[in-house]
Amino acid sequence: MTAVVIGVGPGLGMSIARRFGREGHPVALISRRDTRHAGYLAELADAGVKAEAFVANVQDPDRLRSTVDAAVDRLGPVEVVYYGPSSIGPGDFDIPTAPLDVATSDDIRTAMRYVYPAVDTVQHLLPGMLERGSGTLLFAGGLSAVRPMPMIGAFAVPSAALRNYVLTLNATVADKGVLAANLIVGGLIARGDIHDHVLANRETFGEIGTLDPDDIAEVAWDLHVKRDRAEEVFSVFD
Repeated sequence: MTAVVIGVGPGLGMSIARRFGREGHPVALISRRDTRHAGYLAELADAGVKAEAFVANVQDPDRLRSTVDAAVDRLGPVEVVYYGPSSIGPGDFDIPTAPLDVATSDDIRTAMRYVYPAVDTVQHLLPGMLERGSGTLLFAGGLSAVRPMPMIGAFAVPSAALRNYVLTLNATVADKGVLAANLIVGGLIARGDIHDHVLANRETFGEIGTLDPDDIAEVAWDLHVKRDRAEEVFSVFD
């Protein structure tokens, strides 16, 4: 059964791919561009993981659906989905960070674009999981979903919305064999694009703690296997 990694990057996305691939799941990698796919596939092949790579922008729901369908045709039914497109790179979503006391409704609407593709993904893949009575949907989210972080600005709204959507979804489908769970991340993810961007611009961002994506992927696997909780928080701020 296939593990689909949507928004694969060199940090958490690839750690998820390696961890689930190590357990025998063929892996479908999906990202906006194919410029790094060859390297990703070579790395996974060296680790003994069967994988294929596909191109889709999550903001194009038709393309995303057809790409997932192509992955299913090539690799088999989807058992696990990791949705983490914010890990593709800094600036990909043009999310406004104006403080909430001055943010406009247009700022919030723009920020909410982060949530809708996650819903599209669930709508497309959940019916098959429910029919089989098994499946796991994992979503990467920001710490502002559970902790007030004024510096995040308008992005705090979709973070909270996505978290609540996933928790409510899990309460709806858990007794049908499907797990929906949040991976709440507070801090930089080592090897990720945003991590590299911040390190290259320390005068702007200052010092921010780093999380090991392999550790997060290990917890993701634990969630998938044990199915006893719908959320884990990883934070350098506590």
